[in-house]
Amino acid sequence: MTANVQRAIILSLLVLLMAGTRLNHFAPVPDASWAVFFIGGFYLRNWTRWAFPLLMGLAVVVDWVVISNQGMSFWQHYCVSAAYWMLIPAYFAMWAGGMLLRRYYTGASLKSLGLLAASVIGSVALCHLIAQGSFYWISASVAEPSVAGWAKNYSDWLLPYMQTAAMYVGAAAVVQIVVEATSKQPAAGRVAH
Repeated sequence: MTANVQRAIILSLLVLLMAGTRLNHFAPVPDASWAVFFIGGFYLRNWTRWAFPLLMGLAVVVDWVVISNQGMSFWQHYCVSAAYWMLIPAYFAMWAGGMLLRRYYTGASLKSLGLLAASVIGSVALCHLIAQGSFYWISASVAEPSVAGWAKNYSDWLLPYMQTAAMYVGAAAVVQIVVEATSKQPAAGRVAH
């Protein structure tokens, strides 16, 4: 299987994961969007120029469908303001975290696990800072913004977003380890004969 076919399969799976979980942000299955961008940065960094905008466009389309199906105007919805467009740099922070991890990834190891943890934590913290901060300070949804109110809001939501992203990225890491292990086994078997 060529690298482009592998990337196409991964991109298709990420599209399905985002569409399937973003449709209802507060469903029992949490929204995987942040993790999708992180995983995309790891696997699709050579396709960043068009894969990132494609996934970003999908996020907006899903939001539009969800809001419209509730009988509301997209542009009048609570979550859509001038700050909504800050999701582009916020999600790119996740994508960049995945690209950074890929740059230093040499295979499954304790070092790689540490790099994974650091890149997920850093990416989520930055993504949340941009997304939550812009919503708090730019949108008209917060009546009396204050530094203390912003800090409380940031800290209240950081851990849940961190847990959700870590859950999906952790699942992708397990798949990566299994694929690496199974691809090494046949090669080792051929050497032994």
